[in-house]
Amino acid sequence: MTKQAEGAAERPARGRGRRPADEVRADVFRVVGEVLLEEGIADLTFERVARLSGVSKTTLYKWWPSKGALALDGYFHAVEERLAFEDTGDIRADLTRQLRAFARIMTGTPAGRVVTELIGQSQTDEDLAGAFRSLYSSERRRLAGERLQRAKEQGQIRDDVDVQILVDQLWGAVYHRMLVPDEPVTDDFVIALVSNLIDGITP
Repeated sequence: MTKQAEGAAERPARGRGRRPADEVRADVFRVVGEVLLEEGIADLTFERVARLSGVSKTTLYKWWPSKGALALDGYFHAVEERLAFEDTGDIRADLTRQLRAFARIMTGTPAGRVVTELIGQSQTDEDLAGAFRSLYSSERRRLAGERLQRAKEQGQIRDDVDVQILVDQLWGAVYHRMLVPDEPVTDDFVIALVSNLIDGITP
């Protein structure tokens, strides 16, 4: 959300009466997601989110104790739909499609930098580390694990395979290239990740 457009984006004044919590949260997620995906985390502040969403800073601090927690929750909701797993019945195709969408967001928008910055900060900030697990990583793992578990039930993955380890192998490889950028996250890389996993690496 560009700063020039913020005036038009601010919510109009509302009449008296308490707004439903779900509506309030939805407004916050919308604003935070727009700021993160367009600008990154540097200019994300409680004051700015309060102004654009029409939600008081008191309410924001009640639900999110830190800027990092607010950013993580807003980011997850901003990309949730784009990173949702399709279930076409073909686990190779579904994994490839989802990893491509994930890689595009991580490398083609400021969101990738936001996530890597938060991962780095969480190494020395226990509160942020807890928020990262509860508001972001655990949900991403759950969504991926559910899709892989369905594939196991359909006979596309061996019964003895731990689907959470598959999550680490696939998404962990993308995070590694983002955090240790010796090599880029490319479409060929994504395809190779899925192919090596599904087909194996032995002759």
